[in-house]
Amino acid sequence: MRIVDICAFYSPAGGGVKTYIDRKLRAADAAGHEMIIVAPSTQPRVEYAGRQGRILYIAGKRFPLDPRYYMFSDEEALHAQLDALAPDLVEMSSPWQSASMVARWRSATPRTLVMHADPLSAYAYRWFGSFASRETIDRGFGWFWRHLRRLQHSYDHFIVANSGLAQRLRQGGISNVVLNPMGVAEGIFSPDLRSIELRRHMLSLCNLGEDATLLVAAGRLAAEKRLPMLIEAVTQAGYDRPVGLLLLGEGRAQADVLRAIGGNPHIRLLPPIRDRAVFAQWLASADALLHGCEAETFGMVAVEARASGLPLIVPDSGGAPDQLRPGAGVTYRSADPASLLRALNDFLLTDHEAIRTAARSAAHNVRPMGAHFDMLFNHYSQLTKDRSYAA
Repeated sequence: MRIVDICAFYSPAGGGVKTYIDRKLRAADAAGHEMIIVAPSTQPRVEYAGRQGRILYIAGKRFPLDPRYYMFSDEEALHAQLDALAPDLVEMSSPWQSASMVARWRSATPRTLVMHADPLSAYAYRWFGSFASRETIDRGFGWFWRHLRRLQHSYDHFIVANSGLAQRLRQGGISNVVLNPMGVAEGIFSPDLRSIELRRHMLSLCNLGEDATLLVAAGRLAAEKRLPMLIEAVTQAGYDRPVGLLLLGEGRAQADVLRAIGGNPHIRLLPPIRDRAVFAQWLASADALLHGCEAETFGMVAVEARASGLPLIVPDSGGAPDQLRPGAGVTYRSADPASLLRALNDFLLTDHEAIRTAARSAAHNVRPMGAHFDMLFNHYSQLTKDRSYAA
């Protein structure tokens, strides 16, 4: 099967989508499928991956909100590329303009729209949520929901990775939603990687001793991650008991993060750990994952933290809460600093050994990434068969 992924959110500079695409290319290759990623860039070029996979860059315009990304800008050229590739199935990764471009492509080829992004959570709910309910915001952004409802007539299915987004789409009138939860890369993350020596080192970076609680947060530094809110909560909780926070990441919001840290010696911002094996050791050696983003569709770091036997302190919406199991952490109301502080204090006052035991148990039932891709490719194979029978 030849699958063409029109991926507006792919960037060689990194991010969750790049991590996902790299794994999908390997999974497709192993399953015998030809996976072609079509991504916008400064100029055309090709990168090869495995036996059949490749990333095909076509000329696009720079995305104004993030210089790492580009946008598809020439609909005729995009259609010509699809004609030339003659895919068995087209996968669309953006609900914006490029989704409409692909919807207008004249072909009977089956199409799916994979929701790599949750624009309302990332922007509208964050911008207006302090003074308006989500229902009110949804009414104000009714044009977006009308846009999605129009798109559903051109796409066989909308594929999402978390239950909250699936529910919101269905409530918004999207009937063809398929939930395919994310998985974790096999053989990398494990509670057995926990190291007392590494934990001691990590705490020393926060100028704290072994009696302190060590929290870790990881990912791209961006406004929707709400890192200043996490920093403020840890700072306030630290007045009553020793607690440190290690932030692992880089991105356009770095100045805001450093400003929020200020002179707090117990919170440190470090570069991302790109070696996955080393990152897995750091995760397993912390005491809990602290997470602030309710706009993530995957919640990949939460999956990895759960697989590492780490308790979770996560918002109650987005991809992360799908990974929380009873007794293995706490949730708080998304974007609510007071709720976060209460949840953090509750966690700090709870028997950590009991929480860690529950978290270690939860780690043994994490869905492997292979199961995610098996379900995806089986679904695509069935779509192509159904379409061929109908023809």
